[in-house]
Amino acid sequence: MKCAILASLIAGAAAFAPAQKAAASTALNADFSGEVGAQAPLGFFDPFGMTKRCDEDRFNQIRLVEVKHGRVAMLAVVGYLTTYAGVRFPGAEDIPAGFAAWGALPGMVWAQMIATWGMMEAANRDSTGLSTFPGDFRNGYDFGWDKQSDEWKRRKRSIEVNNGRAAMMGITGLMVHEMMGNVDVLLPLAK
Repeated sequence: MKCAILASLIAGAAAFAPAQKAAASTALNADFSGEVGAQAPLGFFDPFGMTKRCDEDRFNQIRLVEVKHGRVAMLAVVGYLTTYAGVRFPGAEDIPAGFAAWGALPGMVWAQMIATWGMMEAANRDSTGLSTFPGDFRNGYDFGWDKQSDEWKRRKRSIEVNNGRAAMMGITGLMVHEMMGNVDVLLPLAK
């Protein structure tokens, strides 16, 4: 009897389920080995195979996330090294460096950080629809970019991607060594 009730519940629930549509594949098996950031010594590095069945839109989304994380990591490395060297804003001289700073931040600093993050998320996007590559947030301002050659632009974009990759590894290494307690061995002249 219990099985009949369970079967009727499943059958009744299935009646309200959306119809299954055959998924149309948009994968182009595109070759991304010539994209920005694919250069010596690694070439096109995709160890997890994230781009094997990915179209250009998905690749651009992955690249946008990589560029964004790289930019944040570059700021994080500079901020970590600066605070570890003892540089502080006025009024924040007693806040320690590294992970210890999280617990020592006053409430208003937290509020300022959250407001800044929100404004950066709102401002750092293509609001005009004129972006020419993932991470292009000029929003109508040129800054001399359009006057440069295509080779110069590709070189600068490759530099940014690779510096971002190095910064992601750098801040990860700094955090690991701080947790291990030996950042002073890595940065002996900072204090």
